[in-house]
Amino acid sequence: MKSPAELASRLARQWQNADLREQRLLNADTWPLRIPISKPTGGTVRDNPGSVRQHLQRWREITVGKTQWQQVRFRSANDNVEIPVAWVLASPSEWIQATGNSEVRREYQRLSRLAAALDERFHSLIIRRRSLVLDKPETDVIRCGKLARQLSPGCAAGKPLRALPLAGIDSKFFERNRQLVVRMLDILFDGQVSETGLEAFLGAEDEGHHWLLVADLEGGLTPFSQFRVRASELQKTPLPGQHLLLVENERCLHQLPHTPGTIAVLGSGLNLSWLKASWLAEKNLAYWGDLDTWGLTMLARARNHQPHLTPLLMNQAVFEQFAKENAVEEPQPAESVAPTGLTTGEAELYNALLEAERGRLEQEFLPEALVQRAIGEWVGK
Repeated sequence: MKSPAELASRLARQWQNADLREQRLLNADTWPLRIPISKPTGGTVRDNPGSVRQHLQRWREITVGKTQWQQVRFRSANDNVEIPVAWVLASPSEWIQATGNSEVRREYQRLSRLAAALDERFHSLIIRRRSLVLDKPETDVIRCGKLARQLSPGCAAGKPLRALPLAGIDSKFFERNRQLVVRMLDILFDGQVSETGLEAFLGAEDEGHHWLLVADLEGGLTPFSQFRVRASELQKTPLPGQHLLLVENERCLHQLPHTPGTIAVLGSGLNLSWLKASWLAEKNLAYWGDLDTWGLTMLARARNHQPHLTPLLMNQAVFEQFAKENAVEEPQPAESVAPTGLTTGEAELYNALLEAERGRLEQEFLPEALVQRAIGEWVGK
């Protein structure tokens, strides 16, 4: 026999389960919730009728939800006994009330207020990752939701995050709420922000968060074959070598060949403001990124900083050659208009990728031999 207190304790524990919490708060089809109440055995009715009477009385006193009763015949009893067989809760609010837990009630009420004020696309986030919002002022969480909807790729235009002219956002707001803002933007832009970094995604001045991978492709230009450096430091400190190769994604490192006089910088993503460095004008500079709208957007931004750079493997011919087997859908394309900084042919490719059902060819799926040949031809020019 399950008492109301036992089931209330179980319901309170279920609140801690993120999957159940999300399902019950966001999916109306999960209601009503029917929780079985074990029937007493015939032996209990015969040997301990007092405990059975107490059990029945406890369930008669329940005022939350509905208790389903059933007439049951026991051999040890002269008449049928009406037994509680299920506790039925009709809504999330009844679930919370049934727990009898003040902490669960407080969290539910807070999440309810936040859900009413936030875009519904953020509801799953605050319910599943409630630790992100329960310890923050509700006004900050609501501002994060409004802020995320105002932000877009590159909107910072080189300013630091704290300098963005957004209403109600003070200089420390991003510092206090960075993780929540990133999670919200990931929802709106299909994970791009976590992949590239917040500053890089917004085109903001990097204040020390974004580290780039530097690889010595010759093997003797630096004391290390690979090392990391802040993007902001590269703006001030020249790298050795005659040739500098910019690679969008770090995971392409294994495709890069031994190349005399060449340093590769990988993982900049959208964080390209460091390319304003004056020392880059003296380098033979190349850019290689994904063949999708974001990759071409980054190419355009890189070229706006350094017009003399050479794009590698970022053209219509390469896409058509390998798209059939390796192209995939681009989950969240960049802007609907080709960015300034692309050539006519690149802009035509950009528009074609916007319309394509599978408009994304990631650079790591290009054959290693093709990549090495392209780099060799660029260095040999």
